[in-house]
Amino acid sequence: MNLIFKILFLKINYLMRVFKLIILFAFTNFSALFLGSLLMGQGASSSWYMNLNRAYWEPEGWVFGVAWVTIMICFSIYLALLVNKTFKNNTDLNFRNLLIKIYSSHLVLNILWNYLFFNRKMIEIALIDIVFLTILLFYFLIKYFRIMKYKSILILPYCMWLIIATSLNMYIVIYN
Repeated sequence: MNLIFKILFLKINYLMRVFKLIILFAFTNFSALFLGSLLMGQGASSSWYMNLNRAYWEPEGWVFGVAWVTIMICFSIYLALLVNKTFKNNTDLNFRNLLIKIYSSHLVLNILWNYLFFNRKMIEIALIDIVFLTILLFYFLIKYFRIMKYKSILILPYCMWLIIATSLNMYIVIYN
């Protein structure tokens, strides 16, 4: 009976630790999205954007909101599981610092894209930004796949969305 309580306690402790990390990453990720939206001016509703030649495969506006909410929830869970696993089992500071640098770079690139594309209308520089962001997310996927295994499916929506977003940005660069 004592063993059952110990196992139950460890499981509850694990779930609470992961839940706290999910909340932390969700807050950070959604804050970054909010900051990016503040930096994009009128965004997709601007006359500048509406008058661009845009790809025929561009989703309707509401899809972007649903996609980003889904992506950030999945990504927050992925990060929480990754951090919990790697920080608990790995005391290597270089490993931790790399993870922090990759995640921080991701936040900067994500926020910056909105500003470059919508606010400054620097569509070529925004394309470079989103290409780097896409590469960074695939690096996340590949670098930590060995650790995350099947849980890596949680980062796939983000990777797929970035491929779509990159193609939309590239289309605008080519045809405008």
